[in-house]
Amino acid sequence: MSKLDNMVRDFLAQKKIAIVGVSDKRETGCNLNYKKFKENGYRVFAVNPRIDSFEGDTCYPSLTSIPETVDAVFILASPKVTEQIVSQCVELGVKHVWMHCMMGTKPGLAAGMTSVSQSAVDVCKANGIAIIPGSCPNQFLQPDFGHKMMRGLWRMFGFMSMN
Repeated sequence: MSKLDNMVRDFLAQKKIAIVGVSDKRETGCNLNYKKFKENGYRVFAVNPRIDSFEGDTCYPSLTSIPETVDAVFILASPKVTEQIVSQCVELGVKHVWMHCMMGTKPGLAAGMTSVSQSAVDVCKANGIAIIPGSCPNQFLQPDFGHKMMRGLWRMFGFMSMN
């Protein structure tokens, strides 16, 4: 089993997950992750400061506004937002963070389509937070055909390795 697979297994073992970046404007990958985690029995908390509810659930403006501590945080937002969220993770003692990137975990790929911030990755590592800097939970949590195919292709091309 690869290092990434072990990290994914550890992340998916958490039960209360904040999903940062849900949208009411259009259907997004973040929205799909929220639904997928919820369908698979996770307790999910939507986070977006622009909206009050998502899928009939309360949507929180920040991690610090969630009334209980979450076990893990998934982020699909701009790298600048990722940096703010990681600061909140440190403050709250969150120990698992997953930053989305469509093109796997290899730094520099899909620069305009990633939530990964290297400075946020460094903050996670310095604070004992298990960090997955890229890829997508939808490629691992009962993946549909497209996500399963992406995971296989990214592995084949070496885009899913962890240092």
